[in-house]
Amino acid sequence: MSESVKRPYDATYRRAQAGLTRTRVLTAAHDRFMRDGYAATTVAGIAADAQVSVPTVYKTFTNKAGLVKALFDTAVVGDNDDTPLAARAPIAAVLAEPDPHRKIDMFAAMCAQIVPRAAPIQLLARQASASDTDLAAVYQQIQHERLTGLAGFAAHLHQQRHLADGVTTNQARDILWTYNSPELYELLVLHRRWNLNRYRTHIATAVTATLLP
Repeated sequence: MSESVKRPYDATYRRAQAGLTRTRVLTAAHDRFMRDGYAATTVAGIAADAQVSVPTVYKTFTNKAGLVKALFDTAVVGDNDDTPLAARAPIAAVLAEPDPHRKIDMFAAMCAQIVPRAAPIQLLARQASASDTDLAAVYQQIQHERLTGLAGFAAHLHQQRHLADGVTTNQARDILWTYNSPELYELLVLHRRWNLNRYRTHIATAVTATLLP
């Protein structure tokens, strides 16, 4: 009986420890990447900052590009839970909202919450991908995942008959993808110093005017 009680406890403990280790490594990687850049950051340096072995980092994240992908995924959802954004309550709330104008407002609010976390990682990957084939593949994966997610929202708007006459699902996808982009955040918030409220309002106003009747 003692073994049957001990094993679940040990498994839970191991998972908790693995989660803490993952968080330490990602925190160290984020700090190194943001401070030193991608090329100058080493896995050995990240491991030293996180107080783990180099093989532990490689076992968990495969390589340095894998760390960038994990950082992006964590930034999008805001935590280390494996539940994808599409399966989370905020997305369900947007889809359940009957008013299309409110839907777009909620989309803009999510952009103002998520993009400030995710954009620095995306911009890092964009800049460094030209000289690192592994990171180039990760950057393309990030772009594809973002486009796929927004294609789903565009299809939802079309299915609910919310799009203006003449606006196709693909056009709606591309507009949503553009206003959700790290490039727009970079231009307006990082370069022009817009605050997040103004950034959010601009997204809501522009997307509403472009997509809705």
